Amino acid sequence: MTDFSWFYPLTAIWLGVLTSISPCPLATNIAAIGYLGKMAGATTAAQLLTATAYTVGRMLAYLLVGWLIIGGLLSSPSLSVFLQKHLNQMLGPLLILAGLYLLGWLSAGIEFSAVGEKAQRHLPRWGLCGGAILGFLFALSFCPVSAALFFGSLLPLALERKSTVMLPLLYGVGSAAPVIFLSVLLFLSEPLWRKAIESTRKMQVFLHPLTGVVFLAVGIYMSVVYIWMA
Repeated sequence: MTDFSWFYPLTAIWLGVLTSISPCPLATNIAAIGYLGKMAGATTAAQLLTATAYTVGRMLAYLLVGWLIIGGLLSSPSLSVFLQKHLNQMLGPLLILAGLYLLGWLSAGIEFSAVGEKAQRHLPRWGLCGGAILGFLFALSFCPVSAALFFGSLLPLALERKSTVMLPLLYGVGSAAPVIFLSVLLFLSEPLWRKAIESTRKMQVFLHPLTGVVFLAVGIYMSVVYIWMA
């Protein structure tokens, strides 16, 4: 029998990467790296360490939320069975909403931010600890896309595998991919880092509608298969 155990951790990492390159989380990561880099200290090594702490904070946030939700759901057998049976039906409409948002056809008023302006001004001054806290809070600032990927894709996968730690943690690793990449560029060369940021911002013009079309198509397909044809 073929062993597909490798599929689940790789999928969790890939879902995190998809989250990281979605327009709103990507913009947040870019802003955080630039802001942390300015506030962390004079040396590029200090900037890199603070950005690393920011990355760890994001990973811990997803780990904590995943552990609380999955652990709570698994503690209720009847609820766990219900979700595993109907999650695919719920995921289709959720992806449609995320796609409509990315295409600009749905209001962004449903976004949630866990970071106030005052915190953004003061936390980076705390060095590594402030960077970790800022990363933790930014990860909890879900927009429709990141919410769809985390709650609608990762959590069902983790529920199926009864993984309260490993899959949410790997998702956090994937979501930190652009932070790690841009932090290394900042450490190596600030001009190269600035060029990468500018290129990434230009890519968002295409990422927005492209991601929206993909989400909309997948959401419609899943709704047809798991709702209307069920």
